[in-house]
Amino acid sequence: MNYSFEYIDIILLAMIAGFIFLRLRGILGKRTGFEGKAPGQFQEVLKKVEKVQTKKVNENFDINAQNDFLKGAKIAYETVITDFSDNDNKITTSKSLLGKKIYDQFNQALKERNDRGHYAEITFIGINSAKIKEHEKSGNILNVTVDFIAEVITCIKDKDKKIISGSPDKIKKIYDTWVFSRDMTSPNPNWQLVNILS
Repeated sequence: MNYSFEYIDIILLAMIAGFIFLRLRGILGKRTGFEGKAPGQFQEVLKKVEKVQTKKVNENFDINAQNDFLKGAKIAYETVITDFSDNDNKITTSKSLLGKKIYDQFNQALKERNDRGHYAEITFIGINSAKIKEHEKSGNILNVTVDFIAEVITCIKDKDKKIISGSPDKIKKIYDTWVFSRDMTSPNPNWQLVNILS
């Protein structure tokens, strides 16, 4: 008799355990093999969504993007002006900041200046203001036009150190309108100067 009661106890305990297991499975669910890692196809979809979201942010060119852009544009402006004032035969420091057309124009101007035997003395004082005039998107290319007001001390001298233009003692205010461009789908975050408007 004692043996039969033991068997009944075991059967009852097994039934209770089975019941608890089924309840827990219903509440917690079961493993599918994807826990902790999305399947490859799903990860590809997520990457595409992230790219679209990033593109939309870039297309909006919101106030934060504009502020970040202007910080870089100011640095680029000073770098290009200072590089152009160096008495080398070619643009060097700011080459990566220039589109091909502007790069060729600057080098031509430097060559002509050197051929005349002239050289520049330019001291960059600072930028008074830099404001986005307009921005326009064409395909993947975003063009941003910026109005700069800056101060420099500049003069051009000949080989005998005679002043041809400008003054080594006076601060001159200059007004420039530059157009920067960037392919917004490119992994390269750098903008390039592609035009200078009069």
